[in-house]
Formats: sequence, structure tokens, C-alpha cells
Amino acid sequence: MQKTALLAGATGLIGSQLLPLLLASGRYAKVIVVGRKAVPTIHPKLVQVTTELDQLEEVRLKLIADDVYCCLGTTMAQAGSKEAFYKVDYLYVVRLAAVAAANFASQFMVVSSMGADAESRIYYSRVKGEMEAAVRQTPFRAIHIFRPSLLLGERARPRLGERIGAVVLRLLRPLLRGPLLKYRPVTGATVAAAMLRAAEEDGGGVRVHESDELAASTK
Repeated sequence: MQKTALLAGATGLIGSQLLPLLLASGRYAKVIVVGRKAVPTIHPKLVQVTTELDQLEEVRLKLIADDVYCCLGTTMAQAGSKEAFYKVDYLYVVRLAAVAAANFASQFMVVSSMGADAESRIYYSRVKGEMEAAVRQTPFRAIHIFRPSLLLGERARPRLGERIGAVVLRLLRPLLRGPLLKYRPVTGATVAAAMLRAAEEDGGGVRVHESDELAASTK
């Protein structure tokens, strides 16, 4: 029996690559996209739920799905403050997980970040780690956490720091071998493909996908 997918963050770097994969997948009869703005995609499988992400509980019954893909995320620079960053990268993600769990979703795939650690002194990494810890407490049959390194790809709003980092890491790429392999940049398309593949495995428990595993999983 075909399933239903729920995607949050469809306009971002990874989400925009993931949406067409979900729509093309024979696994899904319906793909629900939830967000503040509608995506400019028209497809017979696509259902769009437009809402503020702090009001997910009000539209909970429109978000019933088997597999949930969370690609929400921002940066401190884009958010403008620690509070705004925390809202997007922690509160919205955890709220989505809670709503999906209440709807008896089976799997939750979430994008985190390399270095995520609830005990980190780096605020960004600490928030990502706290998010992971909270998501782990939700009663899904399977939880997949993806920790990409620097992301490559075209964004609607380019990030200068990522562009500079990408240039530097491309120059260093030949040196990033062995235990340093996980620091190689990874494309949004690669992460998106890895997320779908993880869902298709229909496994159980909690699995963390480190950056160096993502490209290998899509070969």
C-alpha cells in the first residue's frame, strides 16, 4: 500500500531537492508540504498546507502521514538573534515531531548538523544537539538524524560564509581523507537522496547518518 509523506522546509536547499524525489517516488500516493509559503509546484500527489509553524497543532489533522521529513533550519545571521534561531532550529522541529507523533506517523527524518552536541560551547551546535535529544524522545518506530557538513547548492538566499567555506574546502578536498573525510562538503541533493533512501529501508530505532556516510548511501 502506498504511503503519505509530510515535508517541512520544502523551500530550503535540501527540501527543494527532496520534494521532486518524493513526488516521483512510487512509495508515496500523497506528499503533504507544510510551511509559511506555498511552493510553486503543481502535481497530482501534492497537497499544500500553508500555516505559521508555531500553529501546527491547529492544522494537525491535515498533517497525517507515514513518513515525516524535516528540513527546517536557518543560521544565526539570517535569524537575526539567538531567540529567533532557537525558534526555527529547535522549537519548530520539536513541535513538528510532536504533532507527527500524535498523528501516529511511523518514521521521522530530520536534518541536523555535523558537530551537533547538547553539551557544546558553540551555540549553534548546542541547539542542534538539544533538538536531536528532544526528537529522540518521540515515539516513532524509526528516527533518522542527518548530520551534513558544509552544504553545497543553490539557495534562494545565498550565505556568504558557506560560499567562502565551500571554496576553502574544495581546495583542501584532496587532503580530506580517512577520519577527515566527514569534513568534505556535501550537496543538498545528496542529503535529500539519502533521506529518501533511509525511509525506504523501513527500519526501526534511532540512526544517525554522519556526513561522510551520506554520499556513500546514495551510490
